[in-house]
Amino acid sequence: LITLFKEELSIVFVLHGLNLTQTNRHIYFVFILILYLFTIFINLTLILTIVLEKMLRDPMYLFLCNLCINGIIGASSFYPKILYDILFDSHVITYIGCLTQILVMYFYVYLMAYDRYVAICKPLHYHCIMTIRKVWTLILLTWLFSLLEVTIGIVLTARLPLCGVDIDKLYCSNWAVVKLSCIDITLNNLYGFIFTSTQVSQTILILVSYVNIIKASLRSQAGRKKFMQTCVPHLITLINFTISLVFDVMFARYGSNTSLLALRNIMAVEFLVVPPLLNPIIYGMNLNQIRNRVRKVYSMYNW
Repeated sequence: LITLFKEELSIVFVLHGLNLTQTNRHIYFVFILILYLFTIFINLTLILTIVLEKMLRDPMYLFLCNLCINGIIGASSFYPKILYDILFDSHVITYIGCLTQILVMYFYVYLMAYDRYVAICKPLHYHCIMTIRKVWTLILLTWLFSLLEVTIGIVLTARLPLCGVDIDKLYCSNWAVVKLSCIDITLNNLYGFIFTSTQVSQTILILVSYVNIIKASLRSQAGRKKFMQTCVPHLITLINFTISLVFDVMFARYGSNTSLLALRNIMAVEFLVVPPLLNPIIYGMNLNQIRNRVRKVYSMYNW
């Protein structure tokens, strides 16, 4: 096994998802760089505001801070490599680099649903259920459990001898590497099915939670207005993320590599680009308290 792994280390994968001409390459680079910098900026702004204004004592803001950190991880698993590929017209990645990108990317994908469930379905008991100690425990367990799940997937992939180096995507994905295997991949296929089922189950749990809040909101006009202002954007973000993720997984397994390249690229990067950019706005900047604190922080450090 050690000998096999040493042989795999010399592998360099070729990424075939990027198809740019010399004339538009620099335009794409500038646009993507601005998008990446703005994503990092808005997430860091919320994190620094929450920390500097000592808002971590509130469970909601602690989870929001964790969400922004997760967004930075997700964006950084994709943007730096694609920017490098565009700037230097490079479409290759080493074996270790590929596995590292997979690990970071899939670690980002494992999102937390329990806080949304408690905050939505049990709003009157939120502060009783979500104490600071429970929040830190949940965050720690979520990170550890996500790391464990991703590590298992990486180990299952790393054990496979490979018979090819061509990946038909903009970045490395677990299934794209698994498909290059020379041996049976039933175990990897089973684990991938469990992974997908877990994500869909979490989404169903959250949708059930939203059904409960819709029932509660319809009882009053004020409740309906609050639901439209706060919950509808959250719901749209959730559905958007789930659809793009499921589409990417299903197309990678059962789709054709020669068709719908533009659509495949859009759906493949959508869950890596949109949530890290919109989550801080929808979950953070949409709150009056956060907006006021952000203005206060920038006025304090505006020389």
